Amino acid sequence: MDVPVKKLVRLLAADQPAEVRAAAVRVLTELGVKDAEASAELIARLDDPDPAVRITAIQAAGKLKLTKALPVLLERIKGGGPEANQAADAAVKLGVDAVRKLQDLMHHIVPGLRRYIAAALTTVSAAGAEAGVSVLLDRDPQIALAAANAIIGRIPTLPADQKKALVDELLSVATDRKKKLPPPAELPVVKVLTALNDPTAADALWDRTQPGYSHEVRAMALGTVGGWLKTPTKEQWKRLFANAAERDFAVVAPALLILTRLPASDKQLAEWLELLHAPDAAARKLAIDKIGDKDTAEVAAGLMAQLTHPDRALRDAARGRLATLEHGRKSLVAALLAADTQDEMWQLARLIAPFAKNFAAKLRADVTARACQFLEADDHKCDPLFFLLREADPAALRDELFEKAVAERKKKDYETALQYLKLLARDPAIGFGVRLELAMVGLKLSAKNVAADSRNLDPSLRNFASAVSQDAEEAAAQIGKAKWLDADDLFYLGFHFAEQVGQEREFGLGVLRQVVKGSKGKAAAAAKNKLKSLGVK
Repeated sequence: MDVPVKKLVRLLAADQPAEVRAAAVRVLTELGVKDAEASAELIARLDDPDPAVRITAIQAAGKLKLTKALPVLLERIKGGGPEANQAADAAVKLGVDAVRKLQDLMHHIVPGLRRYIAAALTTVSAAGAEAGVSVLLDRDPQIALAAANAIIGRIPTLPADQKKALVDELLSVATDRKKKLPPPAELPVVKVLTALNDPTAADALWDRTQPGYSHEVRAMALGTVGGWLKTPTKEQWKRLFANAAERDFAVVAPALLILTRLPASDKQLAEWLELLHAPDAAARKLAIDKIGDKDTAEVAAGLMAQLTHPDRALRDAARGRLATLEHGRKSLVAALLAADTQDEMWQLARLIAPFAKNFAAKLRADVTARACQFLEADDHKCDPLFFLLREADPAALRDELFEKAVAERKKKDYETALQYLKLLARDPAIGFGVRLELAMVGLKLSAKNVAADSRNLDPSLRNFASAVSQDAEEAAAQIGKAKWLDADDLFYLGFHFAEQVGQEREFGLGVLRQVVKGSKGKAAAAAKNKLKSLGVK
């Protein structure tokens, strides 16, 4: 079909509506019309009074490679505004001479316009890439970043060879040992390298994960190399841990993301332990997740350090791990014994309790000794410790406390013996022997006021009543063997129960007879009188 080019060209005339002129430009562009008359008219539209027509004409000049349009395009770039970017894109398509003139123009226009040329040049050749990258080195960081953003926007449309040329040029300036990148250029260069996502840039980016570069540069570099990393080198491990231990979370976050998917081997145990003291709680939490199951004294110490951290989730995670480790339990018990408050001791005791049955003998002995110290000092800090010991072995604890009570009683330290016996008496199921021992020690310390009201309030007499109800005969036999009970003690005991009924009365009478038979002092005379008043011998 013959295309009526002349008719289309006439539609470009200034007397045609703007939308008609713009449509005619687009049609001629799509048809690839390049005859002299059409080209001249298209170039004339570059100065069309309507902005939409001008933009369409600029695009046409590039697509149709209208080299005579270059001077106008260069002027349009100088003028800035929304058409400058389009003009730069069109100009780079006009051949080598146009590229050279664009490169030269970069040094004669205001800095803010250079980004348009930089982005455009990266789409043409290796030489263009070099010129485009040069704008990233601008002293004004805003210009350099604007250029980087403009270049990044073009990357998806670049063919492979142009991407490779851009990577090579960026690496050339980034790794130049003689002429290092100025600090403001680091971020623009790294941004573009990141967008290109080319693993050949790995070394240059790893180098920028170190202190000395801005946090933003380090974070971006880490985020990129992390996607390529499979087996870190020793130096890469070192840099990952160093970044994870930073204070700025922008740097910490990408380092942690990489470390999360890497295994925790014994080779890096020291570094993981250091991370347990990192400023950021997320870094500490990752270290707990990675090495919290390693049962060593060093790991336990690192976990213990978390117990004072303000982050509750971190504290809970550390406690949970400590309770499952032998070294952890030892450390927790040590902390329990050194705790300043009863509340803190209860928290630790409840945490350790499920594993208390696995306590080694030495560990259990240490807890017992400390609990007894608190008990004898009348300090309620003994409560969480005895709770823990009951969880470990209740029968063994009962036996041990009873042995201590008897030992103290034999030393005539009745007050201390009574403390141990009262502790045992918290268990309503205590046996006959404990109950009777409690009654006898209590009797020794009793005021022995024979007034009825006083006797009714005497706990030792209530304990004797309980023992008598269990086994009156055995109670009487044991009292007969208790040579440490003197005549005054026995008279008071017999006096009270002799006034009762049933087996309690018989028990009391028996004790009074024992006083009469076993002594000759005032107590014996009082016992004899009491028996006589009751009408018995």
